[in-house]
Amino acid sequence: MSDLKKNASHSFMGNVAIVLVAQLMVKILGFVYRIVITNIEGFGDLGNAYYTAGFQIYTVLLAISSVGIPNAMAKMVSERIAIKDYRGAHRIFKTAFLLFTVIGLVCSGLLYLCAEFYTSRVISMPGAIYSIKALSPSIFFVCVSSVVRGYFQGMNNMNATSRSQMLEQVFKCALTVILVMLAVGQPPEVMAAWANGASSIATLLSFAYLAAFYMRRQKGIREEIRKTAVESLSMGTGKLMGSILMLSIPISLASIITSLNRVIDTATIVRGIEAAFANGIPAHFDAAGNWVDTILNPTAEQLSLEAERLMGMLSKSDTLINMPLSLNFAFATVLVPTIAGALAVGSKQEASREATYSFLFSIILILPWAIGYIVLAEPIYNVVYFNASSGGELLALTAVSLVFSALSQTMSGTLQGIGKIYVPAIGLLVGCAVKLVLNLVLIRIPGINIYGAVISTIACQVVAFLISFLVMIKYISLKITLIKYIVKPLIAGIIMGAAAVGIYRLVSLAAGTGFTGNLIATLTAIVIAAAVYVILIAVLKILDRKEIEMLPGGAGIYRRWRKIGLYK
Repeated sequence: MSDLKKNASHSFMGNVAIVLVAQLMVKILGFVYRIVITNIEGFGDLGNAYYTAGFQIYTVLLAISSVGIPNAMAKMVSERIAIKDYRGAHRIFKTAFLLFTVIGLVCSGLLYLCAEFYTSRVISMPGAIYSIKALSPSIFFVCVSSVVRGYFQGMNNMNATSRSQMLEQVFKCALTVILVMLAVGQPPEVMAAWANGASSIATLLSFAYLAAFYMRRQKGIREEIRKTAVESLSMGTGKLMGSILMLSIPISLASIITSLNRVIDTATIVRGIEAAFANGIPAHFDAAGNWVDTILNPTAEQLSLEAERLMGMLSKSDTLINMPLSLNFAFATVLVPTIAGALAVGSKQEASREATYSFLFSIILILPWAIGYIVLAEPIYNVVYFNASSGGELLALTAVSLVFSALSQTMSGTLQGIGKIYVPAIGLLVGCAVKLVLNLVLIRIPGINIYGAVISTIACQVVAFLISFLVMIKYISLKITLIKYIVKPLIAGIIMGAAAVGIYRLVSLAAGTGFTGNLIATLTAIVIAAAVYVILIAVLKILDRKEIEMLPGGAGIYRRWRKIGLYK
């Protein structure tokens, strides 16, 4: 590999590492505060239902107003930077900032004013109105923050994104726990509103940091603009705004459809569960952990509460599933400017190389999470949600969709980078149509009920993956082989899963079946299984020397593996 290629690869994986570490910290903190508030007295599954319902419509408007901005900005800015047009890059930034300031204000206002209609007419969950109103200001702050993040991503500087996200999550974690604890004794819907209010405060603080980040670098930016030798953008402000929207809206479509998918879930689950259990609600543990006998001929209020309880139970698996997806998000984030910049200077080989590496690393990263969730779902729930531990089987089933979701996420970054910005959205749209039909049919069957939502999610993600993959391999050369990319990772994952189950059972015999014993057994199984997986990656030689050396610290890893005889 030439020095130029090495530097490009190291730069790419270095940026991936920056975003990945940030996402890891963000999700760990998010995971911590969700565990804490779920186990706070009075919150439980019902609090989770209101909290999640508030986020679902919020994410739709957020996707419309801001999700496509970072990638659109990164693509446009990186293309200007690739030809040394710093003046044009900065003009894109200023125009986008003005445009999305207005859009953010409008969307925040809409969310606040339409909260009552949405909760009463669309999702039949009136108690979620407080959560939605508490979230509304954050849309504006996320909107303008996204412009700043996208500008620096386009300049190959991931620090603005990573640091601001970590700072935001630190404040969100601390404030959410504090505000929910102060609201103990209030109804679950009020506690959930305080939790969502913490998000609005955190996004404000994150934007303040990004504003300071930009101001500190303004002198250097002006110097680069002064030295710009090439001709800058010639289009007017109105036309430039149109160009930004024409790029950001298609990129946002995938996230908009994903968000609408969750709204579809909420609306169809509540109504479907009410239909499924119209003649009787099966015996179960309620949100407070108390055993409830079978309820024959339930009232409308009892059906509504049961639907909300099951929604909250499902949302707990979403929290765990989102953690590995957020780590994989690093590849999608870095791929857009990397591939766009490479193609802007005619380097198709580099674009293909980075896309292929990302596909492999996504498989290696996500597969152990998925298998771990499948084999250790119940023990994990008993550790994480010790005061509301029902629903582990939902996590095990949802984990099947995790691999397809992650690979679609990575392919989305590649497709956006090569200009096929509509493909991820089309794939998800077709998948959502499949999901809607399956939700309407399966959830109403009493023996399936809430599991129908998970089955339909798997079908949705498989369809979206297949559409994106078939299009991607048509336009970019991927050197993917069945043995290296599928067979060997699956062998490593299956052996790891078997090791996790065996270790958990052995340690459980010695440590006991209480909370402490389950905690020790679960953590021991996870740590040993992870070590087994890493060893198998080396033993099976899933990664070659060049791929290992691309990793941060990869040269040292390769030397150590070679020293113990794993590589020649």
